[in-house]
Amino acid sequence: MPHLIEIAFKGNRKEFFLWESDDPPPRAAAVIVDADRGEDLGRVHAVGAEAEQRSAKVPHGLFGAPPSRVVKRLATGEELRRHEDVRASDDDARRKATERVKANALVMKMTDAEWQWDRKKLTFYFTAEKRVDFRTLVRELATMFRTRIELKQIGVRDEAKRLDGIGRCGRQYCSASWLPELRPVNLGVAKDQRLSLNPSQISGACGRLMCCLRYEHDFYVQSRRKYPKELKTIRTSRGEEKVVANDIFRERVTLRGIDGEVRSVPLAELRDEMSAAGDPLVASLVAAAQDLPSSRVAVKHAEADDLSESDVALADEPVTAPEPAPAPTPDAAEATSGEQTPAETEAEGEHRAQRRRGRRGGRRNRPSGGNTTSDGTSNGGSAPSGA
Repeated sequence: MPHLIEIAFKGNRKEFFLWESDDPPPRAAAVIVDADRGEDLGRVHAVGAEAEQRSAKVPHGLFGAPPSRVVKRLATGEELRRHEDVRASDDDARRKATERVKANALVMKMTDAEWQWDRKKLTFYFTAEKRVDFRTLVRELATMFRTRIELKQIGVRDEAKRLDGIGRCGRQYCSASWLPELRPVNLGVAKDQRLSLNPSQISGACGRLMCCLRYEHDFYVQSRRKYPKELKTIRTSRGEEKVVANDIFRERVTLRGIDGEVRSVPLAELRDEMSAAGDPLVASLVAAAQDLPSSRVAVKHAEADDLSESDVALADEPVTAPEPAPAPTPDAAEATSGEQTPAETEAEGEHRAQRRRGRRGGRRNRPSGGNTTSDGTSNGGSAPSGA
């Protein structure tokens, strides 16, 4: 019976293959697989039910589609020694490619090189801020190495995943060890957790915000819904007080009264005071507290987080747009047009006059044609070259 197998290659590159024999190979076993126009050598990363589960979650998964490539055989000792010689020549190929990049004055950084096991293909991974025309470079590299050349542009997070390393926490990079998908992290995640906004303290080795900032972000967003917003004025048993700070770990709220007195009260006691004072906000706070199963910090892995970057809520409460009012029918407009009072007619005339003045001012200050840039100049409406 065939088995689905996940094979790992150099630089944390993984792909799924089909094992056509009855008994699957052991984990971490070296195997020869069907590659692009040849053969490649990798090691078994997952088999059986684990491979099926990962294939439905990871970005390189098959998601129910059958694998297009198969595992040919287990690697022999001679093939393993040959593989070590191939890996030893990767760094030399990268250095030679870097020299050609400098000679062609290309704005790109050659990150890594990877020979295919049968030396029929050589793949270079590079990073660049913009698109790079590397057609001349490819021809020079093909002449130099006498094989098929492939250049792949990757991001800085993918570069850190491929090169691997130790983070400031003293452990291996999450991207290189277990994180199945590299998702962008924005500054709003750090703001929600009240972290320092100094880039040197919340950035990883790749120069971007650390991936671990997302792990507990949902907990902070959900927990703050139990508390009144900071700088909001609420009614308690002592009158009107302003919320100074919320401590979601100790479940306490710091308040400042009208007389300037500052006090810290538990969240449960504050809800009782607000309920006794008749503050309508207490109903939403109680409902939010009942929806949360626990107040402890729960570390959530990226596999269970299916929200995209645009779906991350940066506010404590969702904001909904008001529904537009239905347009009046012609009969209703005729019925109300003759029933206006003189005061309403005068107010409507002033509103129209202000609206007309605003329109004239807009036309007077608007340039004759094209789009206006931030410095007030007009670009004539033409698109920039290379867009």
